[in-house]
Amino acid sequence: MDLRRLSSFLAVVEEGHFGRAAARLFLSPAAVTGHVQQLEREFGTPLLERNPVAPTPAGRRLVSHARTLLAAANAAMDDVSEAAQGTPPERPLRVGVMGHGSAEVTPAAVSAFRRARPEVPLSLVQLDFTEHCSALREDRVDVAFVRPLIRSEGIEVDVLTTEQRIVVVPAASSLADAAREGVRRADIIDLPYLRVPPHTPRPFTDYLYFDAAERRSPDYALTPHDCLTSIAAGRGAGSALKSFARFYSWPGTVYVPVLDAPWAHSVLVTRAGDRNPEVRIFRALTVALARELGPAASR
Repeated sequence: MDLRRLSSFLAVVEEGHFGRAAARLFLSPAAVTGHVQQLEREFGTPLLERNPVAPTPAGRRLVSHARTLLAAANAAMDDVSEAAQGTPPERPLRVGVMGHGSAEVTPAAVSAFRRARPEVPLSLVQLDFTEHCSALREDRVDVAFVRPLIRSEGIEVDVLTTEQRIVVVPAASSLADAAREGVRRADIIDLPYLRVPPHTPRPFTDYLYFDAAERRSPDYALTPHDCLTSIAAGRGAGSALKSFARFYSWPGTVYVPVLDAPWAHSVLVTRAGDRNPEVRIFRALTVALARELGPAASR
């Protein structure tokens, strides 16, 4: 695919108008129309409705691919220009990870980046439950794997996994026998969930406590290790994404599916408009891997 055609297609989708897209790209309307028509011939299907202008089902699928491809191409141009100028990376790419990140997507993305950019140092920064956006805003990390889905000014978000919710209870709990068949929210809403600090962002507390549960455990937790230590000692309960059980095997704890809770997301967050080519490469690789690994990582 010609990237110029993809750029024209994406501009039309975002502007909702061929003329405005042409003005934005400094092209003639005829050129933009021709680019879209050429793409439609290549795919063998209409990509845009014309009146009013809107993407077709096939066009909607192409939008996300077009953004990823164009971002990767722009990052490659920036990277090559940097190399031509002999400018070495000033610091490592700092990747924040909350807990186990985005299941299998996180280690796969780190490995893929190290293969693609072996000359760029990469450091992993463990984040606690309070650091959804603060680590980015305070320039302590460049990208971060966190949960759940968040919307915040100045932050760009890519959804990587969508997973069933689970609760983590002591092995001696009466709910432990439901590990196979699962429970419902009414069964777990009054569990003694572990506390988190008052400055924990609201999206995470709503996620952790299923929006309505009271926090009645005497213990506080900032990391999965904190949670599992207290739960195994019978001092509380926790909640997580289903993939948590694959990454944390902990004696004295049992993982129980919550059948009627809305599924939740793990996401990659970056600073909006970050021009760092390493960030853009890492983001493009991660989004591509999430699509490839999605069914496995979200199961």
